[in-house]
Amino acid sequence: MLNDCINKRCRRADSDRPREECGIFGVYGHEDAAKLAYFGLYALQHRGQESAGIVASDNGQVTAHKAMGLVSEIFHEETLDRLKGDVALGHVRYSTTGSSLVVNAQPFTVKHSGRSLAVAHNGNFINARSIRNELEEAGSIFQSTMDSEIVLHLMARARKKGLEGAMLEMTSVIRGAYSMVLMTEDAMIAARDRNGFRPLCLGRLDSGWVVSSETCALDLVEAEYIREVEPGEILIIDRDGLKSLRMEERGRPAQCIFELIYFARPDSTVFGECVYTFRKRQGRLMAEEFPLDADLVMPFPDSGSYAAIGYAQASGIPLEMGMIRNHYVGRTFIQPSQSMRDFGVKVKLNPVRELLKDKRVVIIEDSIIRGTTARTRIKTLRKIGVREIHMLVSCPPHKYPCPYGIDFSTRGELIAADKSVDEIRRFAGLDSLGYLSIDNLTRATRIPRKDLCLACFDGRYPVPLTEDVSKYGLE
Repeated sequence: MLNDCINKRCRRADSDRPREECGIFGVYGHEDAAKLAYFGLYALQHRGQESAGIVASDNGQVTAHKAMGLVSEIFHEETLDRLKGDVALGHVRYSTTGSSLVVNAQPFTVKHSGRSLAVAHNGNFINARSIRNELEEAGSIFQSTMDSEIVLHLMARARKKGLEGAMLEMTSVIRGAYSMVLMTEDAMIAARDRNGFRPLCLGRLDSGWVVSSETCALDLVEAEYIREVEPGEILIIDRDGLKSLRMEERGRPAQCIFELIYFARPDSTVFGECVYTFRKRQGRLMAEEFPLDADLVMPFPDSGSYAAIGYAQASGIPLEMGMIRNHYVGRTFIQPSQSMRDFGVKVKLNPVRELLKDKRVVIIEDSIIRGTTARTRIKTLRKIGVREIHMLVSCPPHKYPCPYGIDFSTRGELIAADKSVDEIRRFAGLDSLGYLSIDNLTRATRIPRKDLCLACFDGRYPVPLTEDVSKYGLE
């Protein structure tokens, strides 16, 4: 209960940032599987800070450990020593569905018909409610409020078809965005939805295999990147090697552009795109679209840092780190009282007064979701005497919520849903505000525009919403 309260406080203190659901890291065929999973989760911590878990298999003996908190808080040497075996599956989570409770932490593990099965999932099933209702009417009993648990029930229902048949049947039922990894006592199965919303990649480590949400985790454990798990692919890894299956139905590619803009670590390659160079290209294109006369360019660390480099290089305006980040604000930061309401934002960043006073500055941001954090930071800069404040955002305005696993809340909470760019500028207290156009955003990536999901900007949802439309404010 205490951890749940802490998470809610932490979320309120930083409520203007979008959140991702989770990160996955699996290891097959390595004697230090659990320890490698631990390091993999460490590299993926940015994808979820609410809970973490690892499940391992040692000759059919399955053990698991999961809890609320950060990877470093949950796992210790003695904990990892108990997770024996050469197969392990790890998960870090931020909740977009389900409450912030340990019962909802992943991987989920069950024993059915004498066999163990675990699942770790990144994304969101858009037909979860109807599937859950059907399963409950048929007698299924759920242990959590997470849509990911549906996978285990569907797999159990189709168990007589064998592992491959159960996977094909399960994936024919669920709809939406998912990259998931399942683990039995002696096999690992990776699957990515037909549209490829969320990333998932395959690596080789000695004689074993690794699957990960991002390549930065492969780098940490010194695994060789092999390829992405393809959209609509089911990849089975067992003692016979690799076997690839294809889901019967196909969907158009719809890779989430916001993975590149914000969520993925800059040292990762996602959807075949180097995140670092993509963000620098965003900055260069912003310099073309919004040429400004200013004394310096600065990011609000760390979100706009790489686009700021690109903007400064293209514009010739010097890049400075005008805001300094406090790296020691942890998840136990206590939300101040109402009379101190701005402290939750200000404690994380502080301006360099002598650098910024009387200057004309261009601030580079990667997104504005609700606008409250930007407003507080601009107010701080005004107080120290910054002469002009211009803000450029390295993506178009967020006008629509995401039902595919990113927490943009409801449409009514998105400031751009009902305010013009000039109204947002006035709300934030800026001299000027510019958003990178969709055309230039898609120019920044080498991925064809038709293969990207841009729904949070244009409202064109690649997979039609069939239920829970009202909770996104779209009715």
